[in-house]
Amino acid sequence: MRERTDVRGQGLERCPGVLSGLLLLLAGCASTGPAPVRDLGLGGEAPAVARETTSAPQVAPGHHRVQRGDTLYSIAFRNGLDYRDIAAWNGIAAPYTIRVGEDLRLTAPAARAVASTASPGSASAPASSPDSVPTPAPFQPVAPAAAATSVASVSAGNSDASGMATDTTPGTAEAPIVQPASPPPRPPPAEPVPERTASGEPVWRWPAEGKLVGTFAAGDPVRQGIDIAGQAGDPVRAAAAGTVVYSGNGLIGYGELIIIKHDSTWLSAYGHNRKRLVQEGQRVAAGDVIAEMGASSASRNALHFEVRRKGKPVNPLDHLPRR
Repeated sequence: MRERTDVRGQGLERCPGVLSGLLLLLAGCASTGPAPVRDLGLGGEAPAVARETTSAPQVAPGHHRVQRGDTLYSIAFRNGLDYRDIAAWNGIAAPYTIRVGEDLRLTAPAARAVASTASPGSASAPASSPDSVPTPAPFQPVAPAAAATSVASVSAGNSDASGMATDTTPGTAEAPIVQPASPPPRPPPAEPVPERTASGEPVWRWPAEGKLVGTFAAGDPVRQGIDIAGQAGDPVRAAAAGTVVYSGNGLIGYGELIIIKHDSTWLSAYGHNRKRLVQEGQRVAAGDVIAEMGASSASRNALHFEVRRKGKPVNPLDHLPRR
């Protein structure tokens, strides 16, 4: 009967160096403790501070947290409100200065109703409103200076029964009266274009040349005005005289935007410009070039034009002249 040989034993006995090496390795592992474990499930080990997220303060419904670049007019425009209402609800006086981080109420306080949209000239409107247009004094004709001098000189001399001045110096002949040549009649002055209608509304003009490619739709947030197509760089003009109250790109969906305040009731807005040419606080006349047409945040070169009455969008085609 053949004897069975323990190959493993023979192998270890024949390699004493290998056996001693394994014993030393095991002893070393036992002395160092368990190997460190890294959690790579989120992309590797991260510092503890990176997991501490700081959330921005929540803004209550019906409120707005003022961001850099905001103005009272842009906030009112974004929310379809009258800037005077927001000012009254938050106790902001003219010139309506707001600060970054300020929390503004966008609804009337529940305790009291605020009526800040009184029409100019009503009993509740302030007597010295900065938006009011002073009524010119009635015209008083004044005699020219030359005519006044001639009347004074006649009254200082003698006159006969007919009232004509006479020379009483003895021995002198009466000097002939030379009539000056009459100047050619002047053409009548051009009739000034009125800036207001009989109801006080601005007299609007088209802000750009070009084809009408988008119309107003009440209640549609992307059709609050009209779109006028054109070429990049075409002039964009003020539709009526007023003051620039916003010039920037902070309102999402409008690109490079300009808002003009025409009075306490009417605003106009000009969006998707290539370049803005006016600054906030600048006074512009009707027809002044205020921007270059472009396609900022839009699919084509076109001006987006809006008219707002007391903060609410109205159809510009109901106010612009027919063409």
